Amino acid sequence: MENRPYVAWDMIGSFMVDVFKAYGVPEEDAKICADVLMESDRRGIESHGCNRFKPIYLDRIEKGTLLPKTEIEILKETPTTLVMDAHDGMGMVASYHMMEKLIEKAKQYGMAGGAIRNSTHYGIAGYWTGMAAKEGMVGITGTNARPSIAPTFGVENMMGTNPLTFSLPTDEEFPFCIDCATSIVQRGKIEFYARSGKDTPAGMVVAHDGSTVTDSNEILKMLVDGTAALAPLGGGPGDEMCGYKGYGYAAVVEILSAALSGGQFMKALTGVSAEGKPQMYHLGHFFFVVDPDAFMGQDTFKKIAGDICRALRASEKAPGYDRIYTAGEKEYLAWLDRKDKGVPVGEAVQKELIELRDKLNLPYKFPFEN
Repeated sequence: MENRPYVAWDMIGSFMVDVFKAYGVPEEDAKICADVLMESDRRGIESHGCNRFKPIYLDRIEKGTLLPKTEIEILKETPTTLVMDAHDGMGMVASYHMMEKLIEKAKQYGMAGGAIRNSTHYGIAGYWTGMAAKEGMVGITGTNARPSIAPTFGVENMMGTNPLTFSLPTDEEFPFCIDCATSIVQRGKIEFYARSGKDTPAGMVVAHDGSTVTDSNEILKMLVDGTAALAPLGGGPGDEMCGYKGYGYAAVVEILSAALSGGQFMKALTGVSAEGKPQMYHLGHFFFVVDPDAFMGQDTFKKIAGDICRALRASEKAPGYDRIYTAGEKEYLAWLDRKDKGVPVGEAVQKELIELRDKLNLPYKFPFEN
């Protein structure tokens, strides 16, 4: 049962837009960024929602590792492809404009692909694939990130949590959307554990000395100083649980994110210089959009995709379980539960919201202050 207080969507949205503007983000860009963060909370993905508003975006603007104004440069464009340089501006803004253009190209030519270099954190990957799904199209994206994952048989954090994300339109109320990291757990989830005062479950982190680390705050420090790494999907450091699969997919995302855009990769993405000072992250993202109308049509695609999802959910359940879900279903149910309530905020986020409001002298009174 949810015990945290809720903040209405219009209030939290307006507040984040006003704060972004105060930090130098243009209003239209601020609206995009706020909506991406809220979409994460709408889906119940709290590791990438309002919890990250201050530490991932505002703090980085203050440190100078994220520029509030996004100057997008088109490096190369063909009828079906696009390469952008975000010049270390808001990754969410550059990605929004990328997807708008790719959807337009895919409608005309059936498929389109793009890549962005010198970018920053672009929020939940499912937001971008979801833009395609809303148009009845297939969306695919991935991004590299700060090194966190160790390769199979290794303990050094070499690659980011590198999500490989798909949204597929269906004839149901929600698309099939698989949006997850290629590590067992993403860094954002550990940040959420830390802010909630919870330990990280054992087995998700590989320490250099082989010890088990569960203290979430300690893990975050170890990830920064390189004495621990996240295990790839399947686990590590060995291959007994097939962690080489997660390792392999993480490498695919790393290569496509950097090589398609001609950008940087792995250790160059730490956000820390050789002298230990903050620096730009220079992340890379890739995107693909496919229009089913170029194949057998959107209606056919949606019907078959929906039939597959329904058949999966109707299959025999394991003892003790009464429901099977398909990707995107739990997120849809979270939205149904939250759409009239707003976003739940814990004590740590409540404190941040109040401090930001008072610092910027904004005219808001939050419901949890009553």
